[in-house]
Amino acid sequence: MKKFRVGVVGVGFIGTAHIEQLRRLGNADVVALVDILNPQEKAEALSVPKGYSDYKEMIDKENLDCVHICTANNFHYEIADYALDKSIHVVCEKPLTITSAEAEKLAKKAKDKGLVNAVNYNCRYYPMVYQMREMIRAGEVGDVYTIHGGYLQDWLYFDTDYNWRLEPELSGASRAFSDIGTHWLDLVEFVTGLKVTEVLADLNTFHKTRKKPLKPIETYSGMALRPEDYQVVSIETEDYATVLFHFENGARGCCNISQVFAGRKNQMLVSIGGSKCALHWDSENSNSLWVGRRETLNGEYVKDPSVLKPEVGKVTSYPGGHVEGFPDTFKQNFVKIYQAIAAGKQTEGEYATFENGLKEMLFCEKVLQSDKEKRWVTI
Repeated sequence: MKKFRVGVVGVGFIGTAHIEQLRRLGNADVVALVDILNPQEKAEALSVPKGYSDYKEMIDKENLDCVHICTANNFHYEIADYALDKSIHVVCEKPLTITSAEAEKLAKKAKDKGLVNAVNYNCRYYPMVYQMREMIRAGEVGDVYTIHGGYLQDWLYFDTDYNWRLEPELSGASRAFSDIGTHWLDLVEFVTGLKVTEVLADLNTFHKTRKKPLKPIETYSGMALRPEDYQVVSIETEDYATVLFHFENGARGCCNISQVFAGRKNQMLVSIGGSKCALHWDSENSNSLWVGRRETLNGEYVKDPSVLKPEVGKVTSYPGGHVEGFPDTFKQNFVKIYQAIAAGKQTEGEYATFENGLKEMLFCEKVLQSDKEKRWVTI
């Protein structure tokens, strides 16, 4: 079995998650990482042989098979472009870029070069998400009438909460919808097989200004910010989005996206109403799937490969009664991606590709346009 040499650019929370789950594959060796501050110290802490401060130096020196990009959004394009030029496969965190024009260039270049390319829309790989997908594909849900739900977080609840994602030059013109709304939309289209044709969006920024720390945020652990510790900055990106959708089969949908919803740390909700039954899944109870019926008792599936659809077992690591969650979705996504790398060709229809990343960037632009123009916008 070939061992693939992997480099990871950016080792914050998500970059570290990539490294941890890549090690579960068995055929991927993380041989180097890139970070701006103390890269070798971070490499040693993560048991990675080499740390670099420059991604080009890592790519030029390490003979890599694949690069994982886990940086701020504004760096995604240049790093992916450089890696593709060096004929290296690329896995990129979402969103793929900060504009659809950049995403289109990357998708074309990756296709022209025949390289495996992926965007980490990992939420596809919760086992009960796969169960929803397989039930719909088998006709057990019937015709899909409605799709609704949302994605709620509270990590930006206070005006003293601050992160680079609040700065458009780093994150792009959309924030909440781009960051978490696209997760919801990618999952819904993957599960139902339906494509969105029109959107109507309403966005809002509740914190028009925020207090940006002037020192590392750890400085303020357990203490209140003093006026001299921060500067007040204007916020241009949305805290909240409600979006209505029309789907190609005539189905209707809506989602509520918020990064200022107190008490919800990272909750995705998906409810699908069909002509035969309804389905409801909650990421905070991710190992269960509720099934609603009119003519008989409602039911609940639990994560147990022995009683779920056969395809679910292929994205499940443990037997029934053993909880799987967020880290496992990364692993299952990477399994599919590295199978494609081993085969030497892109796989369509499973993991999210650069083409999917381009579509999500177009969605973000249409959502912003709809909110600005106060009308339905065709995708």
